[in-house]
Order: sequence, then structure tokens, then C-alpha cells
Amino acid sequence: MKALVVTGKGEVPSVADVVLPPVGPGDVRVRVRAAGVCHSDLSMVNGTLAPSYPLVLGHEAAGMVTEVGAGARVSVGDEVVLNWAPPCRECWHCVQGEPWLCADGGRPSAPRGHLVSGEATHVTLGLGALAEEVVVPSHAVVPVPAGLPADVSALLGCAVLTAAGAVNRTAEVRPGQSVVVIGLGGVGLAALIAARAAGADPVIGVDLGKAKRDLALAAGATDFVVSDDTMPKAVRALTGGRGADHAIECVGRSATISAAWRATRRGGQVTVVGMGARDDLVSLSALDIFHSARTLRSSVYGSSDPDRDLPALATAVAAGSLHLEPLITDRIPLEAAPDAFARMSRGEGARSVVLFD
Repeated sequence: MKALVVTGKGEVPSVADVVLPPVGPGDVRVRVRAAGVCHSDLSMVNGTLAPSYPLVLGHEAAGMVTEVGAGARVSVGDEVVLNWAPPCRECWHCVQGEPWLCADGGRPSAPRGHLVSGEATHVTLGLGALAEEVVVPSHAVVPVPAGLPADVSALLGCAVLTAAGAVNRTAEVRPGQSVVVIGLGGVGLAALIAARAAGADPVIGVDLGKAKRDLALAAGATDFVVSDDTMPKAVRALTGGRGADHAIECVGRSATISAAWRATRRGGQVTVVGMGARDDLVSLSALDIFHSARTLRSSVYGSSDPDRDLPALATAVAAGSLHLEPLITDRIPLEAAPDAFARMSRGEGARSVVLFD
């Protein structure tokens, strides 16, 4: 089957023929219908997340089950969303009700399948979803209502679950609270949608250039601010001079985390969704921490339980109460995915979604 493969750090991804392993006990084969191109995939290409190569890219996808092994929890014909961080349900964190911190999840890559040349391949975050098919453990798929558009369904497993969870579960945004979202890629735009759906007002989108303004407004932002040294002051001007109740940081850089801190009111909350580098340190003074009474925390996978939260999000989409169309700026074939990576590295657009149907 065809898949998008990168052969080494910094190399340009290309479409290659990959042979998947047979379906074993507890496994399922899924025909992928649509897959999003996520910034985490770019971090695999440039080596930030240190995967093994050659690597089948992709971890945000939806499809249909076509084969099941003994003991699988789904059936042939089920429409599913792939889950790149399936909890084990047995470790300390899972037992404590924190499946997003599962000790068994989140590895950059896992060995699975091989190229037609015989060279073993790895798959991104246990999935390798920018491919015509995947073979994964059945607990790595979550059934969703039949009939959802595949391009929208694909985004539920990463961008939307991460963003909606950050807004609703980590930050616990309440109606009437002010929210600023910094970094308007796919996750940031999804956070705007989630904040608006939660009843936040105002909802302020922040990005480097004015090119994201229209996307931000389409996703539900009431205001748009360009990210520069004056950004915190501009946010305070839009929030009664106090600063936002909540800042959702979707970049993962010390500079934007510090800016989010300054844009948040005393007693407010900064939620870091972006995953940054190990050596990029955030500096806050001890006096500022005490005096501001702000909270700084991260949101890993939206503090979500995929088995619980993915079906709820899918139901909201089906009911028309969650509109995700503004997240998709390009619908492309697999062969055009390398260009989507280039656009993403330049900060252009929102999500590119590869369609296989």
C-alpha cells in the first residue's frame, strides 16, 4: 500500500510502497479515508521528536475497519478515529483517572512493517496514518457515529481533542470568561472554536502575521492581534485593562509562554498546549509568580480520555453544535502531502487533509 515516508532527519517525505504486518490477536486493519498533516509530523521530519527512520508519517486520521483479529473490541465496517495515545488502563496514572499521562503512551515511533525492499519501517506515534491502510491494536481506534465527513472526523483524534480538552478540561473555561489563544495553526484554531463554543467572550486570536486574521475570525475569534512585543498590552486593552482570564499557548516556545503570562490577568491561568524543546527555558521572577497569583500548567493531549471524549466530540459535530470546517484550508491527495509540509513550515493556512476516498 502507498504511504508517506521520510527516510532520515531533514529529508523530504515521499510516497513509497510499504508492506504492513498481518493482523494479529487484538489488532485491526483500517482503510484510511482521511488524514491530517499535523505539526507533530513536521517535528518527526526535522528530528525534534527523535523518531527512528525510515518512518511512515501521520497520526491524525479516520477510516473504516476492514479486518479484525481475535479479541478486537471493534467490528468490520465500524467507522473509527485513530488514537495515537491509547491508555493502557493499568498503570498508576490510568488508575488515578489520568489516562492522558499513561506510562505506556507517547513514544515518537514504533517498528511496524517494511518497505518493498525489505527494510524495516517505523510508524509515527504507533500509527503511521498518512497511508492507505494501517494495522494497529484495537484500543488505538475509537468508533464514531457513521456518516461523518471523513475530513472532519480525521481532525478529532489530534487537533480537536487536544484543543477542546485544553479549553474545557484543563483550563475549564466558563461562559463569559476572556480567552486569548496564541499560535493559530490547526490546534490554535481548534482552541478558538472550542473557546467560543464554551461561551467565552472575548476570544482573542494571536499569530505572527495578519494572514491568519480571517482564519481566526472564521473560527470564532472576536478579535485578532499580531504577535509582537506589544501583544500583551493589546490583549489587556481588549479585556478591561486586566488581561485575559485564560491564555492558551499553542506554540511551545519560551517567548510565547512568557508573552502568554504577561497577557493574563492577576489570578488568571496560562495553559501550555504547544510542545517545545528541552533546552528552551522559561524565566519568571519569584516576585512575579507570587504577586500575579497566576497559574501556569500544561495540557497533555487535552487532559482527555479519548474513549470518552472522542465520541462526544463526534456527536457534537453530527449535531451541528461544533463546526470544524474553518480548520481545513486544503484537501489534497497523498502525492501532494510534501507540499503541505512546506506550507506548514512557513506558517501558511490551517490543516491540510489528505483524502484517500
